[in-house]
Amino acid sequence: MELIGDTIAFLTDPASWEGPNGIGVRLWEQVVLSAASLGAALAIALPAGLAIGHTGRGARAVVSLANIGRAVPTLGLIGIFFPIVLALRTGDSGFWTSLLALVLLAIPPIVTNTYVGLREVDRDLIEAGRGMGMRERELLFGVEVPLALPVILAGVRTSAVQTVATSTLAAVVSGGTLGIIIIQGINGGDRARLVGAAVLVAVLSILTELLFAFVQRRAGRQRARPYAHAGQAPRPAAT
Repeated sequence: MELIGDTIAFLTDPASWEGPNGIGVRLWEQVVLSAASLGAALAIALPAGLAIGHTGRGARAVVSLANIGRAVPTLGLIGIFFPIVLALRTGDSGFWTSLLALVLLAIPPIVTNTYVGLREVDRDLIEAGRGMGMRERELLFGVEVPLALPVILAGVRTSAVQTVATSTLAAVVSGGTLGIIIIQGINGGDRARLVGAAVLVAVLSILTELLFAFVQRRAGRQRARPYAHAGQAPRPAAT
């Protein structure tokens, strides 16, 4: 009970949120790093997933390559990238090292879900579109993507939550985030600081999960509307 009280006192103390090492700055660093990592992963994984999902070609090679981020622990990737980034003298080496590692972590769910979502689209609908004279690009973005969107968003949701939770490791290479406060709590024997920062990471991850779950549900309802008048329903999206 004493630890709970001390943790609440730490989190509600205005002094804990102020200054360059305060919770406010570290929380913002975590949000920025997570958002940048997810954005970069989307820019890489989404086009790749759309390409292999639409054509069906090269899927095994692309998915296997994407899964490198799952095969190697993020902490190991940080250890690999850090000396390389230092040698390149990119400035904020901790941020860029963490960004590279988190991008590799975020790519696999997006690639896999995008591929699976597109391949699950009814082939008869695609052939009907071709019969109507639709081009491949029109088929992809006019038929396949709208129907596969909930499954694609499920992959984005998984990547987002993993990225937010794992970005704490940036503190290992002085990349900021709430992980700095956790390390300070461990080194100084300050359990309230340690637990308080860990709670904030958990809350941030839960909020990310809820946000993307809401977006995914909205996409699922939008997907179901065209079937309403016909008395049909699409297959449920994967979560």
